[in-house]
Amino acid sequence: MAENKTKPTDSSVLKFLEAIPEEQKRKDAFVLLKRMKDLSRHEPVLWGPSLIGFGTYYYKYDSGCEGDFFRIGFSPRKTSFSLYIMSGFSRFDELLKDLGKHKTGKSCLYIKRLSDIKEDVLDELMSASLEYMATRYPE
Repeated sequence: MAENKTKPTDSSVLKFLEAIPEEQKRKDAFVLLKRMKDLSRHEPVLWGPSLIGFGTYYYKYDSGCEGDFFRIGFSPRKTSFSLYIMSGFSRFDELLKDLGKHKTGKSCLYIKRLSDIKEDVLDELMSASLEYMATRYPE
């Protein structure tokens, strides 16, 4: 079975974020860092070279694929932020309608900047996802 390539590192989350060249993206990244830390009640960890994750859970799929991953996280990508909402979005249609300008993937929420969305709705979405993860994958 293939091993998950994205693993926690000992690299500094703060140094990673401080190196973001665009000032507004760097400011938004620090806001996301604080929000996710406060909501998850976990310290941030740099997973691989560019993902910031909070908390962990163990998964095992019917296919046999298994491993550890973070419960919630984000990455300040060049064109947008990727927010990892591990519960997915199927149960959050109403929140997504109210969120503002965004795109979604299976478990990724893509936003260009925090000013494009309603931050209180994002907090609700992240809290609901963390509650779901706590029920499905107790710590």
